[in-house]
Amino acid sequence: MKVLVTGGCGYIGSHTVVELLNDKQEVVIVDNLVNSKKEVLEKIKEITGKEVKFYEEDLCNLQELKHIFEKEKFDSIIHFAGLKAVGESVSKPLMYYQNNLISTLNLLECMQEFAVKKIVFSSSATVYGNPKTLPIKEDFPLSTTNPYGTTKLMIENILTDVYKANLDYDITVLRYFNPIGAHKSGLIGEDPNGIPNNLMPYIVKVATNKLPVLNIYGNDYNTVDGTGVRDYIHVLDLAHGHLLALKNKKTGLKIYNLGTGRGTSVLELVNKFQEVNHIKVNYQITKRRDGDIDACYANCDKAKEELGFTTKYTLEDMCKDSYNYVKKNTIQ
Repeated sequence: MKVLVTGGCGYIGSHTVVELLNDKQEVVIVDNLVNSKKEVLEKIKEITGKEVKFYEEDLCNLQELKHIFEKEKFDSIIHFAGLKAVGESVSKPLMYYQNNLISTLNLLECMQEFAVKKIVFSSSATVYGNPKTLPIKEDFPLSTTNPYGTTKLMIENILTDVYKANLDYDITVLRYFNPIGAHKSGLIGEDPNGIPNNLMPYIVKVATNKLPVLNIYGNDYNTVDGTGVRDYIHVLDLAHGHLLALKNKKTGLKIYNLGTGRGTSVLELVNKFQEVNHIKVNYQITKRRDGDIDACYANCDKAKEELGFTTKYTLEDMCKDSYNYVKKNTIQ
């Protein structure tokens, strides 16, 4: 199967590409390198022993995207590409709507023109807004608290309408929770530029003295210790979930949560990181961020039943592998 992976040089995309290559799938990456680095391609080759065809292109460029589709003759698509920082989306909503929606519409137009009927879409637990009860199931009411989440929900609605008009399409929406961790080799992982928007890369930048202190945004949430609770999932488990979705024999429009089903608070994660890596992380409590909610964790029964999806990596693994990646890539 020839698979187009959009955003395949990014954090989750690169780990999924490794999973696909290890499963002997043929992979083509399209990435504009806004949130990623081209050196990842060499790291993927080092891990798998395989070269990946790569196009440095923006999905918002429809004509170039059509040329790629015409040349490559894809069988299926995994769509990761998009801007993804909650806080930035609140301050720059137009940028998020323009990029995330236009890129997806262009992708769907190319699918239609070139008769590609299978797509796995990278959605997010943000589409559940501030849930009234936990754990979260796929049939819960949908709402959003920030523009990033709204783009994900709008794309889900677009995919639903596309499916209604094309019942031979095979569309999978994966709503995943909070990916952390890195590849066991330490060759690929999460490495954002500047001050990270996500918690784990922020923790490791402080642990490796790249940043002086970790800001914990709010300690007055209705949670076990006042800090926000999230469902952290190892990126390797998440990558495997994408392979399972791609190979799933069940057709139609399907939606799955991918998480562990367990909630962990910010302070619990910081303490676990310090414990397993034997290192101190300086932190301070600051005010809440716009758009953040108290708690969010998944019910993953549907993914387990229909995809055979289970997680095998622990919070300890996530903390060790995240730190291992950054240590290996800062000693230069």
